[in-house]
Amino acid sequence: MPGATVTGMTDTPWEPPLAGTESEHLLAMLERLRTTFRWKADGLDTAGLNLRIGASALTIGGLLKHLARVEDITFAWKMRGSSPGEPWVSAPLDDTWEFTTAADDSPEYLYGLWDAAVERSRTRLAAIVADGGLDQPAHWEWPGRGHFSVRRIVCDLIEEYGRHTGHADLLREAVDGRVGEDPPEGWKPQS
Repeated sequence: MPGATVTGMTDTPWEPPLAGTESEHLLAMLERLRTTFRWKADGLDTAGLNLRIGASALTIGGLLKHLARVEDITFAWKMRGSSPGEPWVSAPLDDTWEFTTAADDSPEYLYGLWDAAVERSRTRLAAIVADGGLDQPAHWEWPGRGHFSVRRIVCDLIEEYGRHTGHADLLREAVDGRVGEDPPEGWKPQS
């Protein structure tokens, strides 16, 4: 999602537009959170991806795997009722599986898993928006209450990324001191 160029500012593709529609802002906020999360997770080796703080089982590697699963389930099953594909179909329905198994995965696998899931999600969401916008009903249904709208599911995903980007922020600072709200100008993923 391209950012706006304003006199005195450079173009940062993760920056939401200064003025736009509600839908443009909502989708841009999701992209900004995805980019900030990826920046917080970027360029780590196995030790960095597996670092834990205190008693928490959270790791950046676990967050990469978890958010890859969330992306595929959200945009395949919740939005359209389609299979999220592997490795999710064969994975146990367990809230801790991604976090506990990520320690066995290579950095290349974890980064590739998340990057590919996000690219699939971008493609799926663009098709959904082109085919009726954010107010259309999604496949996901709350029994007895009706179907969630696409907008509601996107908002839920923004909340999910906000929570886990905060986790990644703390974990990354513990790994190597990286802090900051946004990636530096011109940043591109290394891994």
